[in-house]
Amino acid sequence: MKVALTGATGYTGGRLLAVLLGRGDAVRALARPSSKRPALSAEPAWIEGDLADVGALNRLVEGVDAVVHVAAVYRTAGHTDAYYRAVNVEGTVRLLEAAGRAGVKRFVHTSTVGVHGHIEHPPADEATPLAPGDVYQATKAEAETLALEFHRRRGLPVCVIRPGAIYGPGETRLLKLFRAIARGRYAIVGSGRAYYHPVYIDDLVEGYLLALERPEAVGEAFIIAGPSYVTQRELAETIARATGGRILPFRVPAAPLRWLGALCEAVCVPLGVEPPLHRRRVEFWTKSRAFSTEKAQRRLGYEPKVDLETGMARTAAWYRQAGWL
Repeated sequence: MKVALTGATGYTGGRLLAVLLGRGDAVRALARPSSKRPALSAEPAWIEGDLADVGALNRLVEGVDAVVHVAAVYRTAGHTDAYYRAVNVEGTVRLLEAAGRAGVKRFVHTSTVGVHGHIEHPPADEATPLAPGDVYQATKAEAETLALEFHRRRGLPVCVIRPGAIYGPGETRLLKLFRAIARGRYAIVGSGRAYYHPVYIDDLVEGYLLALERPEAVGEAFIIAGPSYVTQRELAETIARATGGRILPFRVPAAPLRWLGALCEAVCVPLGVEPPLHRRRVEFWTKSRAFSTEKAQRRLGYEPKVDLETGMARTAAWYRQAGWL
């Protein structure tokens, strides 16, 4: 298969790139000139540019069988709302247009389970209404809606993937949590009962491959998450076992942290500085994310294989080997 890939210099896209090359696919990958490109035994054909560069997008998709769109602005507080929209929405539209002109046979778009917002009555599934809670989630929801509309109106074979919380060796989003627990400096924030639904990177990559290959994927959105969701306390306890660390015997109320996060954003964002604490980080502890993967199992044959205990142990071992713990 000839595959065009965005986001190949990031964590998820980089892992997917390695797997595609490893199985013999010819991959063309988009990268900004300033991006650090992964060191691989086999190299893709790199196309320099970004999602604002129509010429680069045309070169990226010319003659390919499929496009996998992973690139996005993730949830940080250092970017304006307009920048989120420029990349996550307008960039996606440009790529869809380029893919439509090129006549690609499959377009796999990456969204997020975050488009469903806080899950009051778990588990949610693909039919649960979209209820994004921040600008990242809102722009991802808009982008996936546009992608599916493009399929219906223009005939481009689109599939949407909504990953759970991605983790695994080399991923850094949970690194601060691992470090705090490993050093015995972590206390549960809030009740500890909010749900968290992770997906190990290998399972997520398998979801992408199924979305590329299965005809049943076209015109549909699929939640790709791990075998089970856990509470925040269960997550912390699993990491404590993986690291040999401990959880402090008290809880921290969420409301003061939320107020402090808002204050940090008000001071730091106008200066273009990433705040040390922001409200979205507080929501990590307080908003529930719990999902069913039944549709992906039934329609795509998706079977998540890495349970939380195994995945967290592998991640902790990698962090230690890298000198990060």
